[in-house]
Amino acid sequence: MLPVTPPTLADVAERAGVSRQTVSNAVNNPDLLRPDTLERVRQTIAELGYSPNRAARNLRTRTSSLIGLRFAPAQEGTANAAMDRFVHSLVEASEEVGYHVLLFPGDDEDPIGGYDNLLRSTAVDAFVVTDTYLGNPQAAWLSQQRAPFVAFGRPWDDDKARHVWVDVDGAAGIALATQHLIDRGHTRIAWIGWRKDSPIGEDRRSGWVRTMHANGLSTTGLASRVEDVVHSGAEAAAVLLDESAPTAFVCASDTLAMGVLHTLWIRQLAPGKDIGVVGFDDSQVAQVYPVGLTSVRQPLEDVAVEIVRTLRALLSHQPVETRGVLLEPTLAIRESS
Repeated sequence: MLPVTPPTLADVAERAGVSRQTVSNAVNNPDLLRPDTLERVRQTIAELGYSPNRAARNLRTRTSSLIGLRFAPAQEGTANAAMDRFVHSLVEASEEVGYHVLLFPGDDEDPIGGYDNLLRSTAVDAFVVTDTYLGNPQAAWLSQQRAPFVAFGRPWDDDKARHVWVDVDGAAGIALATQHLIDRGHTRIAWIGWRKDSPIGEDRRSGWVRTMHANGLSTTGLASRVEDVVHSGAEAAAVLLDESAPTAFVCASDTLAMGVLHTLWIRQLAPGKDIGVVGFDDSQVAQVYPVGLTSVRQPLEDVAVEIVRTLRALLSHQPVETRGVLLEPTLAIRESS
């Protein structure tokens, strides 16, 4: 049986009754065509199953249609898999506009090594930077190299940074969680968060402080800062229960919230009945835990769409409307609260 020859651009042009340039515009520059012509060409492309020769186009335009993303495995002992959901969303959003995501490994000892290699080889058109914690050099280095990129996360340690970023308002998310517990009748709500050197953790903590004070409630003796691992959350919960007798906990992550739930289980206290618990990230663990963990859910799908939209503008040399976009999270309410 002879192999079926894939349809060509010329086949599409002949079937649609247009020029080859018109077909090319329909694929690469649809804004140049009249709506009726664009619809006719697209319908013909769908009927024939035509797929543009991306490799040839990339050689001609000297682009790769690839977006580089440094990806590191999830930390052991945590419940945080938010990056997995973000990467999946980024892949989908990129594919819809003709881009693909190239993952490359991270090296803590050489944080810019992977970026440098890809930039030198022109293997990618742009980058998405996700590690924007205090002291991370990647965003600053890429800015110096004038490499197109968008950061998922604010430039916490650089007020003068001019790069584009998209982030989730963690303080607003924790404010939602705290107000939810207050509305349920809790007045002694404890906070378990990360160490002071985490600007993301301190930002989330500010949502708890602000909401407690706005409701005339004290925060004295009700806060703990620990490492983001389950056993640290469990230990912090035990100390707070003994010393401050809170009736509810708001946590900077689902990992810490799982630690709280572990301590409640040991002490035979029922989440949601005896003690309220809210986490952050709405991880799969939160969704499948027997009681169901109430958790702040980041709009990672919207973050990915916004990042890709901004990257397209940067790569086509269009003006970017704003340097920073802050998206609002929601609260997934379950039995733990």
